[in-house]
Amino acid sequence: MAHDHHDSLDIEDDPRNPYASANRWRHQESSAFARAAVARDAQPGSSSRDLSDFLNASRVEPSRPTTNGTGAAYKPIVIGDTDGSIDDAISHDGKEVVCGPLLNYRRMEGNAWYGSVLLVIRGGGRTQSFQPTLSLGRVELASDQSGLGSDHPPMDAAEMVRQNGLDPIQSRHGVDVPGTCLYSDPRVTFWQFSITCDMSTTETKWAYSISDVRYKSATKPKTNYFFVPAIDESMRIMFHSCNGFSVGTDEEAWSGPALWNDVVRNHAKAPFHVMIGGGDQIYNDGIRVSGPLREWTAIGNPKKRRDYRFPETLRKACDDYYLKNYLRWYSTEPFAAVNGQIPQLNIWDDHDIIDGFGSYVDEFMKCDVFRGIGGTAHKYYVLFQHHLAPPPSTYTTDAPETMEFGGPADQTQLINTYVRTGDPVEPCYIIGHRPGPYVAEHSMNMFAKLGARIAFMGIDARTERTRHQVNYPETYDLIFGRVQSELGAAARAGRPFRHLILLLGIPIAYPRLTWLENVFTSPIIAPIKFMNRRFGFGGGVFNQFDGSVDLLDDLDDHYTARTHKKERNALVERLQGLCAEFSVRLTILGGDVHLAALGRFYSNPNLHIPAEEDHRYMVNVVSSAIVNKPPPAAIANLLASRNKIHHLNADTDETLMTLFNKDPGDSNKTRSSNHVTMPSRNYAIITENSPNNRDVPTNGHQDHVNGGTAANSFDGKDGHSFLHAGEQGAGTQHKASYFETHGKHNDGSLDCCIRVEINQHDKEGQTEPYGLTIPALRYEQGKFGTNMHHRLGLHHRSRPGTAISTAPPSTRSAPPPRH
Repeated sequence: MAHDHHDSLDIEDDPRNPYASANRWRHQESSAFARAAVARDAQPGSSSRDLSDFLNASRVEPSRPTTNGTGAAYKPIVIGDTDGSIDDAISHDGKEVVCGPLLNYRRMEGNAWYGSVLLVIRGGGRTQSFQPTLSLGRVELASDQSGLGSDHPPMDAAEMVRQNGLDPIQSRHGVDVPGTCLYSDPRVTFWQFSITCDMSTTETKWAYSISDVRYKSATKPKTNYFFVPAIDESMRIMFHSCNGFSVGTDEEAWSGPALWNDVVRNHAKAPFHVMIGGGDQIYNDGIRVSGPLREWTAIGNPKKRRDYRFPETLRKACDDYYLKNYLRWYSTEPFAAVNGQIPQLNIWDDHDIIDGFGSYVDEFMKCDVFRGIGGTAHKYYVLFQHHLAPPPSTYTTDAPETMEFGGPADQTQLINTYVRTGDPVEPCYIIGHRPGPYVAEHSMNMFAKLGARIAFMGIDARTERTRHQVNYPETYDLIFGRVQSELGAAARAGRPFRHLILLLGIPIAYPRLTWLENVFTSPIIAPIKFMNRRFGFGGGVFNQFDGSVDLLDDLDDHYTARTHKKERNALVERLQGLCAEFSVRLTILGGDVHLAALGRFYSNPNLHIPAEEDHRYMVNVVSSAIVNKPPPAAIANLLASRNKIHHLNADTDETLMTLFNKDPGDSNKTRSSNHVTMPSRNYAIITENSPNNRDVPTNGHQDHVNGGTAANSFDGKDGHSFLHAGEQGAGTQHKASYFETHGKHNDGSLDCCIRVEINQHDKEGQTEPYGLTIPALRYEQGKFGTNMHHRLGLHHRSRPGTAISTAPPSTRSAPPPRH
């Protein structure tokens, strides 16, 4: 829920949500589609009338007044002056905070933890009159100093300080870090503080504060705290995506960003060491609804819309929009408080730019306006989400030098503006070889250690995306080459990684909707599209960008879309090779689809490979949205009905897992037969069952991990059944769903818990947990035959784009025919 204080500039009150999606629903979420889904689900042989009704129905939610619970109109946080612009005429002393602090995690090297803090100050220009300093210190208050018993809820460090009369910053580990200016113009200045923490044999708590700055709210904490894991332990992970509202949403009816309150509660019980953002950390789609692209969007002629210029005046207005929108959202509580306490790792997705960016037809994606907002959104993405200096200037048609990557900066954009240059690339990034087709910047992929035994790789699946590709082939080579190098070095050092977390913006193990793609691209749509262009017929069905069916860009975004099938399968097979080479278990994180689910790949049951030894067993944790409203239950039920067992290749199957043994609380969100998709807001927690754990808890919760299940009880079962002991009893009664037992075992597995909102009207965001355990991998080369239909981890190519070679053919007998 939004609190009273917001570190933001003042702008006009606007009852419309400015940081929302331009689309009411994302990914098969319209009410019209819901009705079509219900009809189709109930009547498999439904007539074409159902389809025509769907195609002619509007997907735009009608505007309606919102309230704050007292009958007053809901008003979002606002920034700037009464005319909506950020004031650059008033002289500022460079000390007033308008956003932050924001905490990021970067990497671990040796016994050191590296991160950064970002602070945004009102005012600025080519030179800065004040340089803030961050004080960093390790808190010397152990839990037993609080005077509380071990069963007492953890006390906030600030409260312990008040009770003990100690200042956590004043420790022998304290250090002052001067701020580095990344960017400054007359509106704002971005200060970054690079911080380093020494790791210990136990988990450590750190405190930081920034001196001589002013926060607008008296309740804004002057000191923030975060936690660093022990040198021999892995991180406790929180994963989220879709952190914003779609246009037209009654935000008060959904209690605002209520689930962040649940994040705060769980962080207090067992602190998260990292917060992974899977894309759509902010919704910028309002730029075309109530922002500077409104006039452009209203142009009816597609050719005129494609030919529309992106001059400096429009670029500046869009720049102002993105800045103000970030300041709004990143200053909204309780999200703002979490940003300063849990280190973040983020990739971006389309809503961080605009809905569907990259998935419209190529001719339209290359237009000046799309290239312009792509560059502008990237500028604030790297500043706010990565704490990096942006390019000196972004795309505008008034300066031809900005239209290609690497050209000279546009001096008009640098008037009274400072942009830091010359910094080396942070080691955590894997930078693509060439710029994207629509954003003239290089992709920013990531590798980092998440503690002692978990590695992390994040694929930037937006910068290089087109309707027909997700990433360039050579980018995959770069990523896999880096990951192979890191995993190999760890193994040679005697500290091998046991788990690899892969972050994708969109799920990769997910039900197919090929039938719907076929409808939207079939000849029957052509005359309707013609009537739409000429007469506006069916206006709510077709998007305002390229004139295609509005849901088609959502479908094309999916890895399971037919346009991405070959690329997707090659990626999965290549990941299998990586798992086999290093005996590392891969777990995939993906959001975007606004519901919770658990997909997984696994070996053909005819191969009789236990999941604990199966390098093809990969879980895809599907967790979204933490803020945006979920799709209607009809959509979740439709997806559940499409949950078939798919065959990636002769050796690999995939399907969603039965996770939801009940609906959250006393609700009836889904039909009784749907146990695989949950249309409710959610986020995920992942914790290693560390081999260093000594006291393994025993209680009445479902615990099938350490014994109690026959070794061959899962042999030959398919994905509609539980495939190993950690999946048995998955759901609300599983040991991974209880705080007392989550992550408390010692077999090296991962406990995964998806926390699902119980009641959208509960501003405290109470959740129900659904858990399962992901086993570590014990892979033995050749134990189950030499056939490896997966692709090797790294391949040398004679030129970019050549085909990926496959492993040698099978030497074992082929499995029985698949149906």
